[in-house]
Amino acid sequence: MTNAIGYAAQGPETPLTPFHFDRRALRPEDVRISILYCGVCHSDLHQARNDWGGTMYPCCPGHEIVGEVSALGAAARKFKVGDKVAVGCLVDSCRACDQCLKGEEQLCRKRATGTYNGKDRVTGETTYGGYADSIVVREEFVLRVPDSLDIRRVAPLLCAGITTYSPLRKWKVGPGTRVGVAGLGGLGHMAVKLAAGMGAEVTMITGSASKEVDARALGAHNVVLTKDKEAMKAARSSFDVIIDTIPVAHDVTPYLNLLDIDGTLVVVGAIDMLPPFHSGLLLGSRRRITGSPIGGIAETQEMIDFCAAKNILPDCETIAIQDINAAYKRLERADVKYRFVIDMASLARDRAAA
Repeated sequence: MTNAIGYAAQGPETPLTPFHFDRRALRPEDVRISILYCGVCHSDLHQARNDWGGTMYPCCPGHEIVGEVSALGAAARKFKVGDKVAVGCLVDSCRACDQCLKGEEQLCRKRATGTYNGKDRVTGETTYGGYADSIVVREEFVLRVPDSLDIRRVAPLLCAGITTYSPLRKWKVGPGTRVGVAGLGGLGHMAVKLAAGMGAEVTMITGSASKEVDARALGAHNVVLTKDKEAMKAARSSFDVIIDTIPVAHDVTPYLNLLDIDGTLVVVGAIDMLPPFHSGLLLGSRRRITGSPIGGIAETQEMIDFCAAKNILPDCETIAIQDINAAYKRLERADVKYRFVIDMASLARDRAAA
């Protein structure tokens, strides 16, 4: 085992504080990673506070991890010491079901192992995430980071990036596709950048006129204000795909009206009960409403490589780990453009104080 230090919540109402724990000894197929940067996802906040139930404490969050290989198990062959690598939301799966075998590990029939707040498939121990100085992961779940990407900004691609890339690929977005993005936050800003990078005509759909300048700077070609009744009427039946990144319960009716025949509304933001809507909105124009989680490992690597080829990176604010509780408060009020990334070198302060 290896001694590690990170930040963890000890309960739903406690702040994150320094946390000393052991990472497992290397198994033959493992990669040990020295963590350089870790993104802050809104789900980290939900898990730390047990908003969804089922949080196991202590909870050390973080599933947007970028680092450097520091050691390899005896049978690990994909990487070498010193390689720049990344880890997303998953660190294992059954690797044998139909979904895993076709590269959809996130849909594992026996449930994939979460990077944190999961159960190790060998020992049953709780998994701890990337708000730490190191992590040990099966090599199949480690991703390669191209040298051309600014490693300080890569981390949010591992969740916000793949969460929006996957449905864009699933619904075959490309040149000529009319894509709407509902909500401009961590997910929304990546959806705009990625859809634009794929050659689509991108429209930001927002209730805030103040977001128009930012949306266009991120790559949106058009902006529709939901509070403008005439604009919403004019935009009816004008989208092939809408990526709905709104993170709270909301009425999807206005967005369904914007879809063209055979259009698809993809919910990626809200994990909640949504208000009812009239089925005629689907039947009349053969529209769909669906959801999408993250992608599988191969698709996540594809996304990283696509971002490297197109020079697409999230807009980030770098923080020290000691500022994580203040960052959570800002996250609650959407006071970030558009993702926090923790510089894990800041952990040296706590290591020295130990």
